[in-house]
Amino acid sequence: MHHSPSSFLCRSPKKRRSDLHPAMNRGLALALALAALVAVALAAPAEEKYTDKYDNVNLDEILSNERLFKKYLECLLADTDVHCTADGKELKKSIPDALTNDCAKCTNFQKNGSGKVIKHLRENKPADWQRLQAKYDPEDVYMTKFAENRKASS
Repeated sequence: MHHSPSSFLCRSPKKRRSDLHPAMNRGLALALALAALVAVALAAPAEEKYTDKYDNVNLDEILSNERLFKKYLECLLADTDVHCTADGKELKKSIPDALTNDCAKCTNFQKNGSGKVIKHLRENKPADWQRLQAKYDPEDVYMTKFAENRKASS
């Protein structure tokens, strides 16, 4: 009997996944599960934070330099961004959201820095602090919550 080359190909036994050794099945399943987890982790958005682009700003310098301080204050109090630096614009844009969400999107530097700035303003520049509070927290809702959170974490 003469067989054509294609008849040998058709007769070759096919290995099914279930024919694999059980340990190989578990390994394959584990590899697929890990690949799926990695894909989900990579596809999930990172926790949304405010930009850390300006986290290297020297807060002590700004607070101790009257000219720099006034520039930021003018920016934060103005209705437009005309007098704002790039980092001042970013700060001004973030303040309302940070207040309403307990600084949930703040980096650690921003959280610590906001406490430092608030303390400095309340103790050393109360008139400027009152102007900022009148604009951003006129009903004292957020500062009350801020003070409670600071006490709880102390």
